[in-house]
Amino acid sequence: MAPPLSWLLFITLTCSTLLISCTASEEDREADDPSLSLALLPCTFANLWLQVYIVYMGDLPKGGALSLSSFHTNMLQEVVGSSSASKYLLHSYKKSFNGFVAELTKEEMKRLSAMKGVVSVFPNEKKQLLTTRSWDFMGFPQKATRNTTESDIVVGVLDSGIWPESASFNDKGFGPPPSKWKGTCDSSANFTCNNKIIGARYYRSSGSIPEGEFESARDANGHGTHTASTAAGGIVDDASLLGVASGTARGGVPSARIAMYKICWSDGCSSADILAAFDDAIADGVDVISLSVGGSSPNDYFQDSIAIGAFHSMKNGILTSNSAGNSGPDLASITNFSPWSLSVAASTIDRKFLTKLVLGDNQDSISLNTFKMEDMLPIIYAGDAPNKAGGFTGSESRYCYEDSLDKSLVTGKIVLCDETSQGQRYWLPEQPPDITAPGVQILAAWAEASPLTDVPGDERVAKYNIISGTSMSCPHASGAAAYVKSFHPTWSPAAIKSALMTTATPMNVKTNTDLEFAYGAGHLNPVKAANPGLVYDAGAADYVKFLCGQGYSTENLRLITGDSSTCTKATNGTVWDLNYPSFALSISAGETVTRTFTRTVTNVGSPVSTYKVKVTAPPGLTVKVEPPVLTFKSVGQRQTFTVTATAAGNESILSGSLVWDDGVFQVRSPIVAFAPAFK
Repeated sequence: MAPPLSWLLFITLTCSTLLISCTASEEDREADDPSLSLALLPCTFANLWLQVYIVYMGDLPKGGALSLSSFHTNMLQEVVGSSSASKYLLHSYKKSFNGFVAELTKEEMKRLSAMKGVVSVFPNEKKQLLTTRSWDFMGFPQKATRNTTESDIVVGVLDSGIWPESASFNDKGFGPPPSKWKGTCDSSANFTCNNKIIGARYYRSSGSIPEGEFESARDANGHGTHTASTAAGGIVDDASLLGVASGTARGGVPSARIAMYKICWSDGCSSADILAAFDDAIADGVDVISLSVGGSSPNDYFQDSIAIGAFHSMKNGILTSNSAGNSGPDLASITNFSPWSLSVAASTIDRKFLTKLVLGDNQDSISLNTFKMEDMLPIIYAGDAPNKAGGFTGSESRYCYEDSLDKSLVTGKIVLCDETSQGQRYWLPEQPPDITAPGVQILAAWAEASPLTDVPGDERVAKYNIISGTSMSCPHASGAAAYVKSFHPTWSPAAIKSALMTTATPMNVKTNTDLEFAYGAGHLNPVKAANPGLVYDAGAADYVKFLCGQGYSTENLRLITGDSSTCTKATNGTVWDLNYPSFALSISAGETVTRTFTRTVTNVGSPVSTYKVKVTAPPGLTVKVEPPVLTFKSVGQRQTFTVTATAAGNESILSGSLVWDDGVFQVRSPIVAFAPAFK
């Protein structure tokens, strides 16, 4: 029987109430569990949980930023509808760009996203932390020519902190910080700066400090100490990991200063803290930013704290060097790829640490061992030694979980354990479009706050440690960028990036079958980068054209840049026309694609010079350059050329190169055609 009309009316009114009454009251916000509130029964509980969001509002408003905190509070007031909105404002970005961090419900986040002046609102996600011989391997010896202004260079490191007592950060022979420096040292009972470490800050937007961590810029796990010393550590003789890899440890710019911005803790690196560090580092006056941190997946440029921070760094003349990520060699695994920053892959050097380990098939194995081995020991697979009395099976003991092994079976033997995670395939370079640098088995300074390993009973500490990953390659590129900047302090971030890429050493295509998708332009060569001949320069206006072509609105771009940028047909730039020091076009199976690129190079070499083009291309890829000769009459002069590339989609990757050669300088750019699987 059909229900009475009155019941239908009641149900309709009730449903309407359910749809509109989802605003959390002050009492509901304070409740530990919103499901306990009768007032919230009509709402979806998922929409009521408070979550930390980042509200990005672009460049600083004209007229200063003195009242931004009040402005942010007022915005929250409109959305939260509470007189105590200020308590939900966790941080205001007001030194180098505009935005704030706040606790919001999902509905409040949506309302904020729609407010005028807001570029994006995104969750405060956690990102993760992603060398003696390495600099010599790149042809960058200790006696390389250096500029006396190197001591004026400040490398800003965003990482897990720093161990200030390390010999790599001794300030003997250093004068006071350069006069341009505006930063500070968050000194505490357990941390002080010196004339080498001239800046130190720490960030913890969530408030509580994890157990075992220091409430200061002091490093508790070693990662930040390692990266800082790789980029700009001083010269230390007889450095080693408990006797392994003994030699002279040094950073790329030993005379440079270091500013540490501690953003990473034992539970990760929050996006809110990353942006806070960028906000400070830009205002403090760093010259290069080194960031060995990445997310689990790529995000939209302006919903990603690293891309946002790097953009505003670029606007202020600061190059950001990023780790590309440690998820390779899977396709499309790079997580830091904004064109205004430098993405760095990790590769091996000409050194391996060998410990003879003979397996059952009589094959030798490579391993790193810091224990003294008197005799050859037998080896046992952990899955064959379960602690059955403790209720464990081989499927559990294979991972060497605590108490899972039968002590009577493993005592006195080498135990082979399986890994529970995907692992980080360090022996293969990772997968950016920019450059690669040493990142495998790199020796550098370490924090003495925790044991070398997580193995129960291992209480050993070390002043230097050997680790691998793009976290280690990134500070090599950061140090090289700082080295270039010491000679060319007025160069833009794009010019420095171009210098690093176009002077990189080409890699072996037979042993690196993913080609440029594995190693970018090639292997870092700091000495050549300091004098590249020509550079592909770009500034904020060029990136705005690129972003117009990516579909960003005029309104948002004006907020981001703080100027009157307008997306029109004339400024709607394509990806392939960004003045980038490489060329790429996508192809499909059985399809022939032709693409024309326009590029402009600036002469930074010999005042009077003539460059001739040299093109190398495999079968299936044809390249035509017009004009084939570029003539310069002065330093700073610019010349424009076009590259027309035609590729047939019969191969997954076609790799070629374009070189401008004047007999002194060889300015090389990769040309790559790739199948959709590699997009």
